[in-house]
Amino acid sequence: MTKLSVNINKIATLRNARGGNSPDLIEFAKKIQIFGAQGITVHPRPDERHIRYSDVFQLSPIVNTEFNIEGNPNEKFIKMVLEIKPTQVTLVPDGINDITSSSGWDTIKNESFLTEIVDEFKRNKIRTSIFLNPETKFIENLHKIDPDRIELYTEDYAVNYKQGNYAAIGPYVECAELLNQLNIGINAGHDLSLNNIEFFKKKINNLLEVSIGHALITESLFLGIEAVVKSYLQKLS
Repeated sequence: MTKLSVNINKIATLRNARGGNSPDLIEFAKKIQIFGAQGITVHPRPDERHIRYSDVFQLSPIVNTEFNIEGNPNEKFIKMVLEIKPTQVTLVPDGINDITSSSGWDTIKNESFLTEIVDEFKRNKIRTSIFLNPETKFIENLHKIDPDRIELYTEDYAVNYKQGNYAAIGPYVECAELLNQLNIGINAGHDLSLNNIEFFKKKINNLLEVSIGHALITESLFLGIEAVVKSYLQKLS
């Protein structure tokens, strides 16, 4: 079975836009788990424009499923992860000013750096994943870096699927086959949605986890707005 980890960055963005504590990030994470999600994902960035580092510490004791912390492994990030010891850490090479993650690691250029970071987290019994573009050349040396899992960056698949180009799944299938041969677990994320997730799941053998945030929150607004509007109208009648 493929686990669903819900990225709650967008809830923090909404909270921060107004100030105060609405929506309550902690209560939201509790509800998501009650509703059946098998994990909570957060991606704190240096400017803390959505998830704050303090949020991550507050979330840690209430996540009773899997806690996945994503981010660029700078000194502050590494220190936080080693202190919290989440279920999983996902290493993402995003820049300080990036609006969202837009590319995976070049494991060839960064082999030594990634090997050192992965070893540090694994020695502390933290499952470690690396965010990768769907290119086999970045997988071929993973036996040296030795991550537990990788997360396939799925934006290209999502964009093409929406246009009816289903053949775009090809590179992901090829990468999955190689990863399975290397006994490296497969996660996936970025722009996966209700529209494209089923096809992706069917084509990727041994897909262990998907991390979904923006689409899931957007879909929740659309699917839930009718009930909320009707509730207001009832109270105003």
